[in-house]
Amino acid sequence: MTMITRELGNYLRHIAGHYPVVTLTGPRQSGKTTLSRAAFPNHTYCNLEDPELRSLAFTDPRAFLKQGTADLIIDEAQYAPHLFSYIQVLADEKKRNGQFILSGSQNFLLMEKISQSLAGRAAILHLLPLSFRELSASSVTINNWEHYAFSGSYPAPLTQNTAPKDFYPFYIQSYLERDVRQLINVTDLERFRNFLVLCASRTGQQVNYSLLGNELGIDSKTTIRWLSVLETSFIIYRLPQFHKNFGKRLVKAPKLYFYDTGLVCFLLGIKSPEDVALHYAKGFLFENLVLSELCKNKLNKGERPSFYYMRDNTGHEIDLITESGNTLTALEIKSTGTIHPDFRKNLLWLQKLIKPNTLHQWVVYAGERTQTVSDTTIVPWTHLPAVD
Repeated sequence: MTMITRELGNYLRHIAGHYPVVTLTGPRQSGKTTLSRAAFPNHTYCNLEDPELRSLAFTDPRAFLKQGTADLIIDEAQYAPHLFSYIQVLADEKKRNGQFILSGSQNFLLMEKISQSLAGRAAILHLLPLSFRELSASSVTINNWEHYAFSGSYPAPLTQNTAPKDFYPFYIQSYLERDVRQLINVTDLERFRNFLVLCASRTGQQVNYSLLGNELGIDSKTTIRWLSVLETSFIIYRLPQFHKNFGKRLVKAPKLYFYDTGLVCFLLGIKSPEDVALHYAKGFLFENLVLSELCKNKLNKGERPSFYYMRDNTGHEIDLITESGNTLTALEIKSTGTIHPDFRKNLLWLQKLIKPNTLHQWVVYAGERTQTVSDTTIVPWTHLPAVD
């Protein structure tokens, strides 16, 4: 089994020196437990998946919080939300930073309880599956982007040589049975699974809530609620349209992406990395891969990504836009391995809308060379820029 150093570990230890409670959320099996225990080896570890510990947490919360050493890691903390009030009292009494490390895969439940009981006392970090940068620093070999997109970035398939076909069916079943049942009252899990497949087929595309619902016979309110469940459990995310007012011609619907492309490939029935290169969704998969890597790079530094896209009703589109003060960064994503002059077409369109000296321009593509063309830097996907 390959051990991989997680980039978030440095910031996790740093922020624990400034807050009495640190909350670590992220999708199931992204490595939250492994990271927490490695970063805080002297903390007592408690997993509320354990029925006996969960029972103790409910029947005698004070005894639960005083077990072992003075400091605790509480895994799957959302199972005992009443503990948060007791943690608040202990944090205020002890005034010791890093006293409690809470982790969980149900972001909505955790955030709801933290906002009620631990506001101002808890730092909140998100751990996504492995990044390409983390893998590159280890002994895991990534042959090409198609291989990486197909394998996905969850630790188990990559570090234990578990084939995607052996990992994702059980991952999906576990997610449906545990998270979905607890978050919403879904009586037909098969329909929800079909909804997940439908979302995979819409990767990189604008969200049309009515059309999504019509295909499964559910209304738009249910569609929005189910998308929110997928989002709060770190399966999908919606990339919003850039909020600047450049006129009514801009499209306002968000675009849909998954945090893990391996899951998308499995849901789409893709059987091998070679199939990725021939699939109709190749371009969307590459776009999804790059955007997710940029998200990971930001979150691993303890920063929240503020990413947007931009599209008008004539078809001009910028895949990623960020804003820092008066400066915009625009990034185009191309799945081809060859640099083409038309890479900059949409960037030139954007230049006409804003002042050129306030725009940083990048193109990320599937090739290997770095090249600067006029005011645009073209880089391979393995050398992603630091997007502010």
